[in-house]
Amino acid sequence: MTASTKPAAKRRLLLASDRSDQSIELADILQSVGEVTTVSTQEIPEQPARDVSGIVVDINLRASESVQRVRNKLRGDAYRSMPRLFVLADALHHGTMQAWALGATDTISRPLQPEAILQRIRAAFPDTTTYDASDRGKTLNRGVEAAHAVLAKMFEKLPLGMPLTLDDVVAAESKILKAIKHSSLREWLTTVGCHHVGSYRHCLFVTGFAVAFAQHLGMREDDQRRLTRAALLHDVGKAFVPTQLLDKPGKLSDEEMDEVRQHPRRGYEALAAQGGFPPEMLDVVLHHHEFLDGTGYPNKLSSNQISDIVRLTTIVDIYAALVEKRAYRMPFTHSRAFAMLESMSGKLDQQLVQAFRPVALGSF
Repeated sequence: MTASTKPAAKRRLLLASDRSDQSIELADILQSVGEVTTVSTQEIPEQPARDVSGIVVDINLRASESVQRVRNKLRGDAYRSMPRLFVLADALHHGTMQAWALGATDTISRPLQPEAILQRIRAAFPDTTTYDASDRGKTLNRGVEAAHAVLAKMFEKLPLGMPLTLDDVVAAESKILKAIKHSSLREWLTTVGCHHVGSYRHCLFVTGFAVAFAQHLGMREDDQRRLTRAALLHDVGKAFVPTQLLDKPGKLSDEEMDEVRQHPRRGYEALAAQGGFPPEMLDVVLHHHEFLDGTGYPNKLSSNQISDIVRLTTIVDIYAALVEKRAYRMPFTHSRAFAMLESMSGKLDQQLVQAFRPVALGSF
């Protein structure tokens, strides 16, 4: 058989489960897209076979022993460079956050819906023959993981009084910049879009667009780093907003909207109290919802009162929100989202909007 006629190898997936009775259905679904090897958490190999495309973890996230075994195995380099999908008992915020903390790159929830799961599997796990285990793929994964580590501290630990420092952010910024420079914005968005949800996903989208925009504009590296930090932390105040409001599928009431609109000030106050964060970061955190015509919040700034870094972040923040899938609507197309930016002529810096066009419309 020649190379041209040799059939493509199926995906090889590792299914780690401590509840085999519940995982039978999942294993059957996975078999339609790949060869599945099911093991207990005690049997997860230190070094998976070279042709394994990824691991699916189906455990009780409230069982401390299973969680610890999975954490110990997945922190190794062998698993850090491959997709890691976690199965949740439901879509509750706590379970989702715990999965990401354990190293998830994607999640699915019960009850299992075969067609939806297969679509996610095909997106999350590449075919064995085309799996990119190169430095490029690893660089992208490291960048996303570094960004996610900052967000985990921001959304989970900061509200509990545990510090988030500038050093935490600086430690991640080089990996983020390298990931987008050496892969692409499209790959960053695809990875983040498949692997993250809610506020985490939005911050990662905004960071990706901001970094790509900065690189497109030819900003100096120091300025790229400043923008990366600011974009990653721009929504830190949402850590102090009840998750049921952030995840609400329907329209917010006026009272609920007022609560959500407190997030810029709460984020600013938290970081200012922490100390050590540069003025431009605090500026973005507090003012990224301000508009040039004075109709924004919380301070109703206008025109020259709004700095360039805030103007840029506001544009990518709005655009990212429009192209993301939300609980209450499907995503807008990139062309429609960009047209909406253009329609906000009195509110956004239109010179920056037009400069953003190649980044926005070249990312899909």
